[in-house]
Amino acid sequence: MNVSGRLRIAMWSGPRNISTAMMRAWGNRDDTVVIDEPFYAHYLAETGIDHPGRDEVLASQSTDPAEVAAMLTGPIPGGKRIWYQKHMTQHMLPATPSDWLAEVTNCFLIRDPERVAASFTIQRPDAEAWELGFEQQAQLFDQVCDMLGHAPPVIDAADVLKDPRRAMGTLCAVLGVPFTERMLHWAPGQRPSDGVWAAHWYAAVERSSGFSPYRPRQGSLTPFQQTLADACRPHYEKLAAFRLGA
Repeated sequence: MNVSGRLRIAMWSGPRNISTAMMRAWGNRDDTVVIDEPFYAHYLAETGIDHPGRDEVLASQSTDPAEVAAMLTGPIPGGKRIWYQKHMTQHMLPATPSDWLAEVTNCFLIRDPERVAASFTIQRPDAEAWELGFEQQAQLFDQVCDMLGHAPPVIDAADVLKDPRRAMGTLCAVLGVPFTERMLHWAPGQRPSDGVWAAHWYAAVERSSGFSPYRPRQGSLTPFQQTLADACRPHYEKLAAFRLGA
């Protein structure tokens, strides 16, 4: 937290993690405002990739990354003390400005690549490894490490699901904010803060009222899914070595 008592948390995750549930947890705090994937429109505009609801996403956000970065480092909306920023690592393209990372508190949310590959390919059956964001996450992690001189907080989705109170309490302690039980339970349904893409991706979270219990992965991956997961695993393992509670 900076000297003004304000905290901007940039949580860097790949897709099909528990990133939206994490956004729910922080959004349920009285002192926190959240923002959902602010670089998504920039990512779609630059890559030309066809995601569900592409036109709606492009119409809902600025596609100028410098404008987005200026907003994210500007005043915290609603006069809140904490701004939780949910980011997808694959949205940070090679030419996307990253100097603004020095003005936020960067954290990293990781998940086993087999689970990510199995889930992401439901919507993107021809996905490429770079779309899963693991390599970009490792690159961002290195950049933040160089900037800080030490590793930033890393939290593993499996640890959160196995013991939400312990994992969220540990994260809050590292960030210097008090933990509240409100982070563990929330009302089901949509939120005004959800991106317009929620209809395509957030069905499970909208039905939830808390973090789902951890369950071992069932079934086998297809050869294509396994190839994706294998390409991502070294990047996952790199960050997993620094995860809170390891």
